[in-house]
Amino acid sequence: MAFDQSTRNRLQRVVSNARGILEEEFTRQLQNDYGLDPDSGTVSSLESLRHITDQQRETARILRATLEHYCAGSDTDAKAGLDRIVREQAFTIFNRLAALRMAEARGLLIETVGNAYKSQGFQLYSRLAGTGLGETGDAYRVFLQSVFDELALDLPGLFDRFSPQGRLFPREPTLLEVIDLINHGEIEPLWAEDETIGWIYQYFNSKEERKAMRDASQAPRNSRELAVRNQFFTPRYVVEFLVDNTLGRLWFNWTGGQTGLRDRCQYLLVKPDEQPEPAKRLRDPRTIKLLDPACGSMHFGLYAFDLFQEMYREAWEWEQTHGPGCLDTETGGSADLKPLSQTYADQDAFLHVVPRLIIEHNIYGVDIDPRAAQIASLALWLRAQRAWHEAGVKAKDRPQVGRGNVVAAVAPPAEVDLRKRFMEELDPLDAELFEKTLFLLNGLPELGVLLQVEKELPALVRAVFGEHGDLFREEDMAQWQKAEARLQEALTEFARAARSTYQGRLFAEDALQGLRMIDHCREVFDVVVMNPPFGALASGTKNQVSKAYPNSKNDLLAVFVERGLELMRTNARIGAITSRTCFFLSSFQNWRESVVLGAAKPEAMADMGHGVMDDAMVEAAAYVLEKQE
Repeated sequence: MAFDQSTRNRLQRVVSNARGILEEEFTRQLQNDYGLDPDSGTVSSLESLRHITDQQRETARILRATLEHYCAGSDTDAKAGLDRIVREQAFTIFNRLAALRMAEARGLLIETVGNAYKSQGFQLYSRLAGTGLGETGDAYRVFLQSVFDELALDLPGLFDRFSPQGRLFPREPTLLEVIDLINHGEIEPLWAEDETIGWIYQYFNSKEERKAMRDASQAPRNSRELAVRNQFFTPRYVVEFLVDNTLGRLWFNWTGGQTGLRDRCQYLLVKPDEQPEPAKRLRDPRTIKLLDPACGSMHFGLYAFDLFQEMYREAWEWEQTHGPGCLDTETGGSADLKPLSQTYADQDAFLHVVPRLIIEHNIYGVDIDPRAAQIASLALWLRAQRAWHEAGVKAKDRPQVGRGNVVAAVAPPAEVDLRKRFMEELDPLDAELFEKTLFLLNGLPELGVLLQVEKELPALVRAVFGEHGDLFREEDMAQWQKAEARLQEALTEFARAARSTYQGRLFAEDALQGLRMIDHCREVFDVVVMNPPFGALASGTKNQVSKAYPNSKNDLLAVFVERGLELMRTNARIGAITSRTCFFLSSFQNWRESVVLGAAKPEAMADMGHGVMDDAMVEAAAYVLEKQE
């Protein structure tokens, strides 16, 4: 089904209405049940809540711990913190229900929300459970939560019912109202489309909300404003053009043109008589890394998934033809990988795990919006499930998908007391490293991948563990990896031990997320594709970004292109859709000379004009650059 304007308008109305209904519902729950008032920012004492059950009292305690965590060490007051809680609860439950509906439409899940109480899954569940779960509404809630728990094994970021973003559940009338919206006949065909989750991501925040932010301030004032202002969905044809001429082109070159991608990639720019010299050793696909540094709903990654599947199939055939050892694992920094034929019993066994390999090895994403991490991980998981479904692999026989490589750039934990308590459990040097690392991550929610943490790490490690000269950067990184592993283990254990203190768990989880972000910045990528933010730098980080990127400081789009090139290996490719003004305005001259023509070489350009990114008021261009020595 084509996503024309009328179709998008219908979906937008559904998403906007659902958000309003859920936010009203959770605001009322906070006020009436939990003694928290988002309208005034008032927080009643836990002891004053004499009208709630023990289970509700535990939720009330957790909500207060979450609020304290959000407000710790920042300018966030109680009102802003409670607004955030309401918003997060609303988008999480809506994303969960939408995810179930999409899984149903793909044949991955028995009907669960598609017909509410009459859905096949619930009818079967009711017959097995009998009357032990109470009234129909109570039983349906337990049924949905059991489905959430099952899916949380693969997608904890979205379906974990004990996460801070997903503690609340709508009452029966509200739940049914939202499910009715999701099941509206006008949008029913959309649930089978890959693009739907991306439009849901964009439409959760309205045009009016973006306009109000811009009217209030020319530059984004915080990380949320930066995210909301720049949520513009990338059309499929633009995604294909950029991925075809980055990832597709690299594989075409490495295989000497002997690849099915030549015909599959409809936008791959190849001269009729072009026949590149094949690489001496074909890259093992497990070593090829693609990054979207502003991933949103992971639309680039979804299409790249299709290409990676073909690349894995061809790599197996290549190894069968040329023998074990013909695939290069060293370039990607994975020299310990065994040949495919020595790792898997046969081609069927190999292809069985390819969807999991793609998520765990190939596709990386970063976003400053935690909602993006939910949706991007969901999108990739759905794509993997579809691949297994199309291959006839039953659900019980599918490999469990690991955590993947989607990271939300969240603020480092600011609770001083918890930090001190955690550091007391560490070796003194590890404790010092942890404290310095948290300081290094300041600004992460506004900067995301733009924070050049990998450049600071060697000096940080030497400051803690001792000097041994600039020539030994590899030793610094080896020292960091060992210390980081110790910190991860200690934080994981701290989170477990701190379960009675919910705020301690949040502290540990945010610190772990920061370490994952550092790992992303230390990777070397073969492809970077993106629809980056554009316009003015966030006011709180303008000086920091201007100093780090002097040739690109006048616009975020230029900074993202320069940063993407920094994170890539030589001859890697970056593809971006941005405003076209960067190619002719005099204010971008340094960027064009130093970055586009200095650090890189232009390989493809499509000048697209207005109307490409929905309501983004820019003339757009999509282009591909190759990184030079």
